[in-house]
Amino acid sequence: MKVVKFGGSSVADATQISKVIQIVTADQYRRIVVVSAPGKRSKNDTKVTDLLIALADAVLAGNDFEVLLKTVVDRYAEIQRDLKLPAGVVATIENDLRARIAGRSRNDAQFMDAMKAAGEDCNARVIAEAFTASGFPARYVNPGDAGMLLSSDFGNAQVLDESYPRLAALKDVPELIIFPGFFGVTQDGEVATFPRGGSDITGAILAAAVNADVYENFTDVDSVCAMDPRIIENPPPISCMTYREMRELSYAGFGVFHDEAIIPAVRASIPVCIKNTNNPAAPGTMVVPERTPDKRTVVGISSAPGFCTIYIDKYMMNREVGFGRRLLQILEDEKISYEHTPTGIDNISVVIASANLPPAKEKTIVARIKDELKPDAVLVEHGLALIMVVGEGMYYTTGMAAKAAQAMADAGVNLEMMNQGASEISMMFAVKDENREKALRALGGVFFGI
Repeated sequence: MKVVKFGGSSVADATQISKVIQIVTADQYRRIVVVSAPGKRSKNDTKVTDLLIALADAVLAGNDFEVLLKTVVDRYAEIQRDLKLPAGVVATIENDLRARIAGRSRNDAQFMDAMKAAGEDCNARVIAEAFTASGFPARYVNPGDAGMLLSSDFGNAQVLDESYPRLAALKDVPELIIFPGFFGVTQDGEVATFPRGGSDITGAILAAAVNADVYENFTDVDSVCAMDPRIIENPPPISCMTYREMRELSYAGFGVFHDEAIIPAVRASIPVCIKNTNNPAAPGTMVVPERTPDKRTVVGISSAPGFCTIYIDKYMMNREVGFGRRLLQILEDEKISYEHTPTGIDNISVVIASANLPPAKEKTIVARIKDELKPDAVLVEHGLALIMVVGEGMYYTTGMAAKAAQAMADAGVNLEMMNQGASEISMMFAVKDENREKALRALGGVFFGI
């Protein structure tokens, strides 16, 4: 059995949905299909999810929302007409949206989740109709009815363990299943959504629940590239990588997968295949539990801007028991997560996403560090980019850090920080934001010859 997920660009209009039908029906083992809300039809288009957020904002603000509602309904009406489906499909969608608005809860975050979830939910109903009209009986399955139970962290929900045995029953459904991604219900029956991009998570959860042989994630690229093709021209494709490699790369900017998406598949040891809806014959990229490292020691290099570091210096810090714990306790108290903590004998740095450290929060944290830890110096440096060099083969190869550092030095890039993960399959480098592309080009040249 295969669980198949199609992203927003793959279900953006009738042409794309027709491709989905062809892809699914070409393989009898594709039995559960997870779909996103309609994405952009062109570069300047708007995703349906964004339209729904605007609609929900208007309702919450007490503004007239009829024009925004019509815009959403019109997107589905276009799909309905082009697929030659019954007009009643559109009426059902409009009635559903109006019912969500009329049933607005007192919790604004929950109401926003209910509205956002309509994108996937309505699209799944349309796509199930399209399969059936094409001669392939399909059943729309509501996540709440199927047992997709989530926590009550609206907008950032997590699946509850009791979901898995309930969802396992889907493997016995005789029809093709069309399952909306991105949302489930709380134990109180309220709609809740995963973080944005969470349809990937839905697919991985279902694959784990039914013990699928593979989880196929269809997007708009032939395969995962070893580097960002928007920065590096013609980077090599990655034919196979491990879960650990994918996680490391996703963490620092790889946008093909939501960085939490593979966790259910990892725990169930289910291979993931990333494929292209527009070129399904391409082999894609396999993500597997383990692989034998090939001659290309580095599998990929990713990067992300927008980080800062808190640098703390204190003489004899290494002799002060509990110093690191107290520092991290300050961050925990202020609800700040951190990325890396490189240390020296008399200093420690904490790398944080700048978005998590607004000026007021930064001022509070620095004041607490000075008051509670009595450092000789504390400095916050913004404008950093993190670069991850990742590959299972790095564990067996000497001189990798020197090779990377020398390449960036030759390119005139100063390293602000360097850290190697405990697993030794990744190296993190911090550079100034303005040097990010120059550093990536240097690393691409030395590791991939591009």
